[in-house]
Amino acid sequence: MNLKEIKSYNEFTEKTKGKRKAYLLLYKRGSEQSDCSLRNLEAVPEKEAVEDIFVADVNVVKDIHEKYSVSTVPTILEFEEGRFINTLKGCHQPGFYKSFFENAVYAASAGSENAQKSVTVYTTPTCSWCNTIKTHFRKHGIRYREVDVSRNQSAAEEMQRKSGQMGVPQTDIGGEIVVGFDKQRINTLLGING
Repeated sequence: MNLKEIKSYNEFTEKTKGKRKAYLLLYKRGSEQSDCSLRNLEAVPEKEAVEDIFVADVNVVKDIHEKYSVSTVPTILEFEEGRFINTLKGCHQPGFYKSFFENAVYAASAGSENAQKSVTVYTTPTCSWCNTIKTHFRKHGIRYREVDVSRNQSAAEEMQRKSGQMGVPQTDIGGEIVVGFDKQRINTLLGING
């Protein structure tokens, strides 16, 4: 896979202008997890990659991670027509990355009649059920946007306004709020079998 290093938010927006899909890996050179993520992304064969992946080392590029409330790296940010839609955190195997990109292409080309409902997961770094729900979504190819409410006060207030509760995880699925990891309700709302 072709990884293209960028040096600023402005450079990223300029290089992705007009692209239907764009991906940006935020990483920290020398970190075990970040180096793992870079290695495994590079291991995805060119012919199986959807497009170029842009990468930015947070040691050098200081104006991107704060803009999207990214507090841990490695994190891949997914954009559709310039709009931020999803995050993927951590290091994954090359096969998982291949599936992630293939699913993003499939979901985008499926058309509006089969389009997945928008999914936003409100989390905190110390929440074990938050990790469970994100794993469940990845397992079933559900694209989601993650919001860390411990670092984003306005998002925490928005979450509480929607549900009346402060606990996490909370998931907004097409405007319906699910508090906790209610697997049956989540599966029903997203059409997941299993």
